[in-house]
Amino acid sequence: MPLDLSARALAMLAELAEDPGQSAKLRKIERALAKLEQNPRHPGLSAHRYQSKRGPNGEAVWEAYVKNRTPRAWRLWFWYGPGRDAVSILTIGPQPD
Repeated sequence: MPLDLSARALAMLAELAEDPGQSAKLRKIERALAKLEQNPRHPGLSAHRYQSKRGPNGEAVWEAYVKNRTPRAWRLWFWYGPGRDAVSILTIGPQPD
């Protein structure tokens, strides 16, 4: 499935790319995005519906893990669309408290 990254998600990736100390985190995000592109139900993503956010047109938003079992672990938030075979990345960042 092709990925459509929001301006917010692209800005986060650019910010991480500029900081050499964030290279390991950026690689993990890139791996998670690759898994999501291949199969949004990939077991390594542990994707599940995220109840407190909605997409721009009221779509259900899903949360996928970049890293697990870590305080403030990073996540990807996405929804299905636009179109039948696309995934839109809403944002990338640490899990909210």
